[in-house]
Amino acid sequence: MRKLPSLLARTLTSGSSGSSVLPDMSEGHLPIHVNNVRSRLRDIVGASTNWRDHMQAMQERKALHTLLAKRQEDLPPRRMKDSYLEVILPLGSQPEIREKYLNVHNSVRFGRILEDLDSLGVLICYTHTKQEMQPRSPLSIVTALVDKINLCKKIIYPDCDIKFTGNVSWVGKTSMEVKMHMLQLHDGDYSPVLDATFVMVARDPENKRPAFVNPLVPETPEEEEIIKQGELNKLKRIDFSTASLLKMAPTAEERNIIHDIFLNTLDTRTVSFRSRKLPPNSVWMEDAKLKGLQICHPQERNIFNRIFGGFLMRKAFELGWANACSYGGSRPFIVSVDDIMFQRPVEVGSLLLLSGQVCYTEKNYIQVRVHSEVYDADTREHQTTNIFHFTFISENEVPRVVPKTYGESMLYLDGKRHFAATMKEI
Repeated sequence: MRKLPSLLARTLTSGSSGSSVLPDMSEGHLPIHVNNVRSRLRDIVGASTNWRDHMQAMQERKALHTLLAKRQEDLPPRRMKDSYLEVILPLGSQPEIREKYLNVHNSVRFGRILEDLDSLGVLICYTHTKQEMQPRSPLSIVTALVDKINLCKKIIYPDCDIKFTGNVSWVGKTSMEVKMHMLQLHDGDYSPVLDATFVMVARDPENKRPAFVNPLVPETPEEEEIIKQGELNKLKRIDFSTASLLKMAPTAEERNIIHDIFLNTLDTRTVSFRSRKLPPNSVWMEDAKLKGLQICHPQERNIFNRIFGGFLMRKAFELGWANACSYGGSRPFIVSVDDIMFQRPVEVGSLLLLSGQVCYTEKNYIQVRVHSEVYDADTREHQTTNIFHFTFISENEVPRVVPKTYGESMLYLDGKRHFAATMKEI
């Protein structure tokens, strides 16, 4: 680690200093053990721990339709501190749970942290929407989007306790934004490791239609600013989606970038548009791929008997990390995760195909896009379920990735946009 360039240290310790700092809500809250989060979620929705009983459990949830609010105004407003939770991952004080989180570099597996963040985000939303007289929630709350996860530490130690905190920070009619923080214990104090923003949606007991959630009311000027930021985040997501290269042509500046790359790869010995030559210290984009396959077993199901979103994120991250590692030739460190859209659920028994692609590089940075899709062996159809975007930083400067086709050029520009957004955040 001593050999890492100063750029790495500077980037990974900068954090997300521009983001709003949540007020201290910890008073009177007892931390939850990380192993109890999933069991609490099962109790809230009445999910069975036995796979064979899941159909009966889902049938019983149909009766909860009568508990849904007809209008959001019928639901009591909530404060930010009403949904605040603390979760402890005692890697230091309980060494027996350490191995699940340990990687070969003697640090914590980031994919496991993604799983814990996903479960915590859902539990925070159920805490926000909890009705005192209802032992079971009629809502099906699922992850719609991982807006961003920014890290401010390059190493997560496997022998120090970790604390997660979080609360609902913005509410729409049927959606909730959740801000979470992860801290690690060092010398008696907890220091920040990452900040995460997730967007959750509430649906009816059968997970078919949207359902209203409790409104959020601020108590302080600081909380008012956090809610305003949540509204701005929503508008940014809309703008980013509207400008997608799948919907609109690249900007004039982006077109010039692609044309310059094209000109730099032409073989000057011929007068042909088809004759291409790879520039020095470069890699064709088609040679910067990595693929994987996952059979989705019942063990990885969520409380609604679909595949757990955290599991999908872990598998996508591990493929993306391996892609960046093989491309850069050294150990990469995760800097940021952003814009993970859950487009459709993954059913138990699905064949999940994961495709990693290095789509943009700059100095030590590697931008990786992982596309996940399910394959139906009966119909032989492929359906996209998720797109993941990861920003890594390598120990050494990496070769430049070069697109050859128009489709690859659009991937390159999309990666460049995500990279620019990440650099602006941190």
